[in-house]
Amino acid sequence: MNPLRIGILGAARISDPALINPAHELGVELVAVAARDRRRGEAYAHQHGVETVYSNYAQVIANPRVEAIYNPLPNSMHAPWNLAAIAAGKHVLTEKPFASNSVEARKVHEAASQTGLVVLEGYHYCYHPQFARLAEIVQTKVVGALEQLDVTMAMPAPEPDDLRWSLPLSGGAMMDLGCYCVHVVRSVSALLGGEPSLVGATAGERKGLPQIDEWFEAEFVLADGTPAFAHVNMASETWAMTIRATGNGGSATVMDFIHPQDDDRLMLDMYGSERIEHTGSRTTYMYQLEAFRAAVREGRPFATTTVDSVATMELIDACYRAAGLSPRNAGS
Repeated sequence: MNPLRIGILGAARISDPALINPAHELGVELVAVAARDRRRGEAYAHQHGVETVYSNYAQVIANPRVEAIYNPLPNSMHAPWNLAAIAAGKHVLTEKPFASNSVEARKVHEAASQTGLVVLEGYHYCYHPQFARLAEIVQTKVVGALEQLDVTMAMPAPEPDDLRWSLPLSGGAMMDLGCYCVHVVRSVSALLGGEPSLVGATAGERKGLPQIDEWFEAEFVLADGTPAFAHVNMASETWAMTIRATGNGGSATVMDFIHPQDDDRLMLDMYGSERIEHTGSRTTYMYQLEAFRAAVREGRPFATTTVDSVATMELIDACYRAAGLSPRNAGS
């Protein structure tokens, strides 16, 4: 198999775990990078073994050796640059959320659907065996019939000048953390026969930042009528990234579905008997990049398609409206 050749838009911190490290291990070539500061881009390329440095993102996309684009830019720049990559005939691995809102998401989907290109949104957790095991537990009723799903994403507050607090950049707790919760709810609901429905949502604004949500609570009903809850906090005292499926005979809890390399435990409480399963400390990003490469090189199916992305963004928009806030960049 010829090595996949990827160009990187920006020098974001998330690129290291999400692309750089897996690429080196899997033999994926890092062909080009561009950063707003050329010197930063040069330092980044030297540190990570990227072949070519450019002064702007368009040059990365135009490079004929670049087959695919990795887009870790701020949320508001996901859809525009995904569209630019698609127009240039490049495959896309994009960080989540896929777009600022569902209107943008549909534009990207429509553009991609005419091309046959692979456009994969980075909900990396769902490519790990950990989530496959949780899905098996739910489907085979290991802990009994599902009665409740809780997905929690919490972290200490980023610095005040962090782009995640920026409304023009489509920031907010739901966009940074809550999108994972929404996607998990949708993924579990799909196991039960279809899409979830939103029951209601509440949110708290960051002090001094109107429309920027610091925390979010949302309630859903899964396809089979099971209640599900998203618990989101971007100013928590502690970290928490858990999925808990409660059945009428016990519960299954994934202790860290984002970073299984730090904690790969899946805690099972079955009819009063407790057991710990370990699902492997290989990172979710390794599995994701393998899935992306297989989709590009072999045409293999993958979970986080543009159809999936549109449905997720529609539900995120609905959460914002239910909480009395506006979807991000609602005028787009």
